[in-house]
Amino acid sequence: MVEARYLGFTMDLHLGDKRALITGGSKGIGLACAETLAAEGVHLSIAARGVGPLKDVTRRLRAAHDVDVTSHSCDMARIEHQQALIDVVGPIDILINNAGGIPAGDIATVGDAAWRAAWDSKVFGYINLCRLVLPRMVEQGSGVIINIIGAAADRPSPEYVAGAAGNAALVGLTTALGSRSPEHGVRVVGINPGATMTDRLETLLRVQASTRFGNEERWSELVPTNPPPATVNQVADVVAFVASDRGGHISGTTITVDGGASAR
Repeated sequence: MVEARYLGFTMDLHLGDKRALITGGSKGIGLACAETLAAEGVHLSIAARGVGPLKDVTRRLRAAHDVDVTSHSCDMARIEHQQALIDVVGPIDILINNAGGIPAGDIATVGDAAWRAAWDSKVFGYINLCRLVLPRMVEQGSGVIINIIGAAADRPSPEYVAGAAGNAALVGLTTALGSRSPEHGVRVVGINPGATMTDRLETLLRVQASTRFGNEERWSELVPTNPPPATVNQVADVVAFVASDRGGHISGTTITVDGGASAR
């Protein structure tokens, strides 16, 4: 349980026995969110494409925490998979949209097929799950939707043009939905992680290194140092707070977690 003590006060997030669905929950930020919420007593449904990693994560979380954990192998780019996932999972208190990665590259190098496939998975994946889940949360009178987006929405780069545009769209989606959803007891919040130590960061930097240096093996030279990348747990802790009643007045906004980089 996350405990923050200020003047002798212990913060309890009161998340025990809540039910959460996390897409892209078998690695990176999604996995860190699963581990953090499980430690808080949240029962989990974890969705991802890879069957093997899902089984490993499910087994580990069940062994470490006294919570229910179910895994669901699905392709978040396919609406029929999204519908089937929501139907089988049933009522939830927390949705964490995290699945999908948009490739690096400028407008000349990201082709139409790659651009559309990435947006089908992440941009339209988030849109479709919000469309499916929000009415159910409104009907039950409570719920939190958290969209893990990305700080490229704050600092658009021509070297990550498809991601910058897609992330900006998801920030707009979050603002539009979250501005009115509290009237029905539901909050919609975005999280914009900056550079975060994940396998995906290496993948993105390899593309940039290939463009800048002609050698993707020099990717480590592009890892930022001031500020350094966040850990996945630093992002997950923000997600846990926002998901809890302690963050109960946060909706329709996107929180950037990047050590101040976007403010420079």
